Amino acid sequence: MSKRALIVLTSHAKLGETDKPTGFYWEELAVPYWRLRDAGLTVDLASLAGGAAPADPGSEAEEGRPAAVQRFLDDADAMAQRQATLAIADVDPTAYDLIFLPGGHGTMWDFAQSARLGAVVAQAYEAGAVVGAVCHGPAGLVGARLSDGRPLVAGKRVNSFTDAEEEAVGLTKVVPFLLESRLRELGGLFEGNAENFQAHAVRDERLVTGQNPQSSERVASLLLQALAEGRAAA
Repeated sequence: MSKRALIVLTSHAKLGETDKPTGFYWEELAVPYWRLRDAGLTVDLASLAGGAAPADPGSEAEEGRPAAVQRFLDDADAMAQRQATLAIADVDPTAYDLIFLPGGHGTMWDFAQSARLGAVVAQAYEAGAVVGAVCHGPAGLVGARLSDGRPLVAGKRVNSFTDAEEEAVGLTKVVPFLLESRLRELGGLFEGNAENFQAHAVRDERLVTGQNPQSSERVASLLLQALAEGRAAA
């Protein structure tokens, strides 16, 4: 029986109070999606609201498009999954060996605010699943609390889009909170790359986090590494 992975996407399509569209970031979905599929996993796609998940249009540009993104766009089955994601409310967290959270700025408005997503992540982790996130995806770890009430990230090495990177893209006054700062407040042992927009990923046993889109390949490799070591007690 093949292992099962759940990738959860944002359902939020508006960049704060601006008129700009947002959503999930293509590279952060497509690279891990194909790495997991190619490793033999069954991969389901979910989102906060279910149905079609919005993509950040800036991440779909043809120039410099990663091969994994093009492969996803050309694959009818993968695109059908993206158009008909499961609603997070209907997901059984114990049915999966791995939960992964791609970023995209949309996550900053619905991942951290979703009690259901926090519960899914925490329950899956406590059942022995690998949990991963990249860029703004770790916003989905903010509300994840273990059965003893501790934040899932407390005392663990973690990573995300850094406050410096948010400043560099000019969105510190647009996003509802700064993700690096919030993870630190929750007790996460934050390990970011001081150089903006360079690949960096961190693994703390069954928790894998990456800093930015450029980290997607490294995150995927660490997810598979953690999965290969088997499910374990939290």
